[in-house]
Amino acid sequence: MSENLSKLSGRKGLEDNLFENIVKTKGKPLNLKQLAIDSKTGVANVYGASTAYDFIQGDNAGKRAYLCNGSSCLCAGTQPVVKKALLDYFDETDIGHVSCLGRCHENASFQLDGVNYSGQDTELLEQITQPVNLNADEPQSQENYSVHCYLAKPILTESIDSVSDYYQLFSDIQSRELMTDTLQKIIQSGLRGRGGAGFPTGIKWQSCAREISDEKYIVCNADEGDPGAFSDRYLLEQRPHAVLFGMLIAGYLVGAQWGVLYIRDEYPESVETIQQAIKEFESLNLLESGDFNFQFKIVRGAGAYICGEETALLRSIEGQRPMVSVRPPFPTVKGLFNKPTVLNNVETFAAVHWILENSPASFAKLGNGRSTGSKLLSLDGCFKQPGIVEVSMGDSLQGVVEKAGGFVRPVKALHIGGPLGGIVPMEKVSELTIDFESFSEQGFLLGHASIIGIPESQSMVEYIHHLFEFTSVESCGKCFPCRLGAIRGKEMFADALMGKYKLDKVLLDDLLETMEKGSLCALGGGVPLPIKNVLTYFFEEVKDIFITKS
Repeated sequence: MSENLSKLSGRKGLEDNLFENIVKTKGKPLNLKQLAIDSKTGVANVYGASTAYDFIQGDNAGKRAYLCNGSSCLCAGTQPVVKKALLDYFDETDIGHVSCLGRCHENASFQLDGVNYSGQDTELLEQITQPVNLNADEPQSQENYSVHCYLAKPILTESIDSVSDYYQLFSDIQSRELMTDTLQKIIQSGLRGRGGAGFPTGIKWQSCAREISDEKYIVCNADEGDPGAFSDRYLLEQRPHAVLFGMLIAGYLVGAQWGVLYIRDEYPESVETIQQAIKEFESLNLLESGDFNFQFKIVRGAGAYICGEETALLRSIEGQRPMVSVRPPFPTVKGLFNKPTVLNNVETFAAVHWILENSPASFAKLGNGRSTGSKLLSLDGCFKQPGIVEVSMGDSLQGVVEKAGGFVRPVKALHIGGPLGGIVPMEKVSELTIDFESFSEQGFLLGHASIIGIPESQSMVEYIHHLFEFTSVESCGKCFPCRLGAIRGKEMFADALMGKYKLDKVLLDDLLETMEKGSLCALGGGVPLPIKNVLTYFFEEVKDIFITKS
């Protein structure tokens, strides 16, 4: 991180944002000199930032079609058929790749001219590739997924019938109680960050509130890049005001002036829905008569998984190359533009209204006392009832599988928590409950709680190669263990798949340990976990790729 670049970017702020100006060049020639002059930064800095994103510059930018190569679609085996269908209408050079489109519930995912499709949508290709006919209805993706709540009273899946009534709670809080009392309610609820790290939300907000600064920011991490995850997309598109309300309360409690939603480019529908929700919020004029001023702004990503890491996300907004920063200082002390910043994920903000409307005690009594409240699970297309499920923290994983009707094909493991999450063999499913502690104690990771079914037909050697390949492409490149380790791992397993040579198990173990202990963030440090799970529980399947010691 460069403090000077952060300060320079802060002079322009959010209203004339360097990153957004870079994104406007997507797939087009980049006028580096002019962008550098306008932003008062160096040409090299602008170039470095622009080349970090899949959809701005490089071989994967400016494509008409993008084929999902995420873990769920890999396991479903749908993508060869989808690509074949796309090749009937496009040249190979017109088709790019994307790590996940959040359509994991029905797979066969692809994007065409900025619109996402999945399931049986390849049947629409003849219509959607034709020139636009202003007198005809455009073909629409028929996406459909189930939403189930296994709680007595829904929290994150609760319907919002009236937007004005929903925000009345904010007006009531402003008029009836001290800000410190409201903050204590968030602390007492035990709400922990739902992005995967599980840090206590109220403590984070309290840290930012104690900082003295003329500027503070609230940032919503909506860069849901974990293949298999689509719970944030559900909230952004189906319950946007729950997310905005949580950000509004956070801004009020810490004294922030801006709420930034960093939404991944791969979610165009989410961007549109949030834009509309912000207009609805502004039409209520809730803030016109008080001293508290707060504005929402959407910043749209450009295809970089590493922006799911909080410090890389902040650097991205600033127009810097999205690279992980060493902590401390933490963002609550020195975050966006070097100002105190609260950064939480979509699901964390979405829980705030329910806590304040009901009580922190009602939220805290769900779970095991350390992991409280509810959790959204993303069930992919391997389940008979794929979609979003809301459960209480502490609920049985086996119960979730049974309530979802089991699987559409024989499954040997569940990959839970994204590419950095654990691979749980089916014999361990009955031993796990949906909370941070249970997964950690068993050697897995709950993370974002996406659940991908790995079918019996899926080669685990191929799957390990897939994980290394993902990490090698998405690494920010700042630390050697991640940047080099992922490439070496990808090469080792590519050669093993082709039968070039057998692997040295000791060498692989050393590589995994180096990545785990030496990486700056959870990308390089986390990917060894699922690989070690495979080596532990599926060694019989993969043992033939290793040198046999005599």
